[in-house]
Amino acid sequence: MAVSFTTAATLVNEMMEARDERRLLRLQKQLASVKLLIIDELGFVPLSKTGAELLFELISQRYERGSTMITSNLPFDEWTETFGTERLTGALLDRLTHHVNILEMNGDSYRLGQSRARKAEAST
Repeated sequence: MAVSFTTAATLVNEMMEARDERRLLRLQKQLASVKLLIIDELGFVPLSKTGAELLFELISQRYERGSTMITSNLPFDEWTETFGTERLTGALLDRLTHHVNILEMNGDSYRLGQSRARKAEAST
């Protein structure tokens, strides 16, 4: 598969279920082979200790082998709240930021803008 898109919460839940069903290695191998893995909404839902460790392991497996895109509404210094420990967060950020292009986008929400435009059209 060339590209895979998922939310962070869904990905972690899938990996935890796969671990419980003894198919985690197969899922990790599949995810490690994707050319571009897009993980959306990192930081919206705090991860359990096990979930954070599984996500770290996946990103470590993909390090310098495949491209990973992560979207988050949190600055890096707040990722510890999601991953639970500074040590794990630091190791994860070390891998993610080694060969990286960071796009920081500040501004109004695209969805909010569309919603306002629809309301304005409806009222005319």
